[in-house]
Amino acid sequence: MGEKRTPEQNIPGMNRKERFVEVEYAQNAGAALKRLILYFLHERVLVLLMLLVVLFGTCCGICAPGLQSRAIDIIAGSAGGSLAHTLGFMLAVYLLYSGGQLLQGLISARLSQSIVKRLRDELFDRIVDLPVRYLDTHSHGDVMSRMTNDIENISTTVSQSLPSFFSGVLTIAGTTAVMIWYCWQLAFLSLITVFLTLAATKVLSGRVRKYSRKRQMLLGRLNGTVEEMISGCHTVTAYSHQEITIRDFCDTADSLTRAGIRTDIFSGVMGPVMNCIGNIGFVIIAVFGGYFAYRGIISVGVISAFIVYAKQFSRPVNEIAQIYGQIQTAVAGAERVFAVLDEREEGKAGEEMNDEPAADITFRNVNFSYEPGHPVIRDFSLRVPSGKKVALVGATGSGKTTIVNLLMRFYDIESGEICINSQNIQDISRESLRKNTAIVLQDTVLFTDTVKNNLKYGKEDASDREVEEALRLSRCGGMISGLPQGMDTMLTGAGENISQGQRQLLAIARAFVADPKILILDEATSNVDTRTEKAIQDAMQNVMKNRTSIVIAHRLSTIRDSDLIVVMDHGRIVEKGSHSELLERKGKYYELYMTQYAGFAT
Repeated sequence: MGEKRTPEQNIPGMNRKERFVEVEYAQNAGAALKRLILYFLHERVLVLLMLLVVLFGTCCGICAPGLQSRAIDIIAGSAGGSLAHTLGFMLAVYLLYSGGQLLQGLISARLSQSIVKRLRDELFDRIVDLPVRYLDTHSHGDVMSRMTNDIENISTTVSQSLPSFFSGVLTIAGTTAVMIWYCWQLAFLSLITVFLTLAATKVLSGRVRKYSRKRQMLLGRLNGTVEEMISGCHTVTAYSHQEITIRDFCDTADSLTRAGIRTDIFSGVMGPVMNCIGNIGFVIIAVFGGYFAYRGIISVGVISAFIVYAKQFSRPVNEIAQIYGQIQTAVAGAERVFAVLDEREEGKAGEEMNDEPAADITFRNVNFSYEPGHPVIRDFSLRVPSGKKVALVGATGSGKTTIVNLLMRFYDIESGEICINSQNIQDISRESLRKNTAIVLQDTVLFTDTVKNNLKYGKEDASDREVEEALRLSRCGGMISGLPQGMDTMLTGAGENISQGQRQLLAIARAFVADPKILILDEATSNVDTRTEKAIQDAMQNVMKNRTSIVIAHRLSTIRDSDLIVVMDHGRIVEKGSHSELLERKGKYYELYMTQYAGFAT
């Protein structure tokens, strides 16, 4: 397995044991690499410039030891020429080499950020337009990891690994050619250490990776044990589970210690072994070089050059082995990014919603399932008259929220139809449909921005007068005036600097500012106390007035005044009617109501 080379390796003195970490491989590296190359073609000028700078710097690095060799031969009297001119030329070459390294870093950083910016822009644009189904069925942390960690791996590879890889290949080729040109016999003898280096690296790095993986796994398990202990300390203490928890922790900690010791041993051996191999190479050069010099095959200066070239040759060999691992990880990250980019975005086609003040909603024989063969909604038919309030109730999993998802076209139905004023929503563009609909969820979502901008989220061009009117009708005026900067108060951490009830009131006011034809309330008061709930209910009454409203509620007391109450069970309608009518029937609704009245959770 290859090795992943981290940015920290460029820091002098970095412990070698930190260089070996797990490498991730792409499933189809060739296809991902070809596609990634297309992003380099957009920056072909920078790529060409970087390659020229790498080539120039490598040539300087290869020429410098030769000049050093000539200077030594001039001093020894075995070569003619001006020592001052040779030393001056050597100094200029080294300065140019250093300048080339600096310029290479600047260009590669610019190239890296240009490619990463293009990737991030495309990925974010695609994530914004992804269907809700995709985000519901994929870990949010995984999607975020592709935006951050995977693209960061690509950035690190472009800015550090690729220039080093090209430079290493050129250095190996150029150094080998020069060494053979000077003395092919000594060159081949020097290359013995290269094979020793490769063999030692393969054996030791394999051991390090093996125990490093085990150590990381055990460290994660240990952290999980500590996290569970801290977060569940009351439960652990209540059940007198301390001794068992301590024993589990100690067992894991002991295993972690053993794996860590083995990792450190093989990591620590790596440095001395490489130094030993390097010293063997110097001994070979010194012994055979001295012999060849004695025979007049080479000069003393050539021996000095060979010592530098041998060191210069072995360094990129080790680096390329490490860089290869990072390139593999970057290609795997690119593949994960491309997997998101290849996802079909949510369709935007469709006609505008009819410009009518009324919004009469009709569900006809709707069927839907999240997974084939597991229906969630079965033959659902319902009419929600314009300007009326219809409540959906039922046990968890009965399909209430799914109905809302289908109405908002977060998901498309499998059969049947949903119409608004006789216009099938499949013919309406999602943008137009959602522009005429506002939703207040159980878990209020506010953004890190001012109160005013959060209120105008559904209607950015709303005037200050419209916002003030919405605040008055939703009874938020007094609450906002009590905030430190009023409407300009910055909400942080999704509104964590205000109470849950205040967040819910702001969500209702936001819906009022949007001025929708259709209003959906999904458990809008379930997370607040009774007093706050009463204030929110009063505000909701104002918001829902003369609007087609669909309310989902577990607290049946909140929907007693609904024009129609629909009781759902396993995706079907089992009852519907007013509050009093349903109680008189003593059916499913009666059971739910009496259970809550008796104080039990539903």
